Amino acid sequence: MGDEVTRWTVNVDSKTDIDLRTYLAQRGMKKGDLSKSIEEAVKWRLFDLTIEEARTAFVDIGATDLDALIDEAVSSARSG
Repeated sequence: MGDEVTRWTVNVDSKTDIDLRTYLAQRGMKKGDLSKSIEEAVKWRLFDLTIEEARTAFVDIGATDLDALIDEAVSSARSG
């Protein structure tokens, strides 16, 4: 977590709560592990959604054109 934190109030299914707390307890849960697990899950979900948006945006582009775009982006990133 970063230096600044925001307190959330979230509602989850009871089974999900029990499953996560059991998982963490079996691995020596420490104070803050529940929050870290939630934050990590949110980050992964945001990453997944971003990747899905990118895939959707490029669905109509052929493989050759997509490779050229990727090569151009990589070259640009490496040069500056």
